[in-house]
Amino acid sequence: MRLGTIFYNDFEMLDAYGPLEMFGALGDKIELVTIAEMAGNVASSAGPKTVADYGYADAPELDLILLPGGIGTIAELQNEALLDFLKQRCPQSQVTMSVCTGSALLAKAGLLDGMAATTNKMFFELARSQGDLVQWQEAARWVDAGQYVTSSGVSAGTDMALAVIQRIFGSELAEQVMNYTEYQWHRDAASDPFAALLNQGVVPE
Repeated sequence: MRLGTIFYNDFEMLDAYGPLEMFGALGDKIELVTIAEMAGNVASSAGPKTVADYGYADAPELDLILLPGGIGTIAELQNEALLDFLKQRCPQSQVTMSVCTGSALLAKAGLLDGMAATTNKMFFELARSQGDLVQWQEAARWVDAGQYVTSSGVSAGTDMALAVIQRIFGSELAEQVMNYTEYQWHRDAASDPFAALLNQGVVPE
């Protein structure tokens, strides 16, 4: 099984690397690859760079897709290359996961129409404005809609990743990953302690 994480400039580091830490603990059960519009260095919003193994043109087949959010989401909403890649690849995946404002990109690509989804609570309208046909959940740590699983802000993606691991690989292995990483798993997808912060963030112009 192969998981591809899609990177773009100014992505949020924990959005990507929280879930990747969980999936990486599966060892040889999964292959992790990194993808960006062009192969090479991609800067996070905090500065440290990630190396993308592949560009959109030569990315391999993907069983799982992980799409982080971050301040870079705003620019990527106008990036037709990314949106086209999502439209092409996500429907072919077993599961596509988004963290934080990554769901805004999935909504913009029309991939969440008719489905339940969530996003970062402080910037909820950024995502909601990208998809009028999405059933946006204002209070949810993550939402599992089957092929598409969306999580709330930043750290919520790690809880979502463990839930997806549990679904695909079983509860015993998910527990092993949790213990190995010494992570306190927030298991209740419907319990959202940050829903009270709805739209209290400031979206840069």
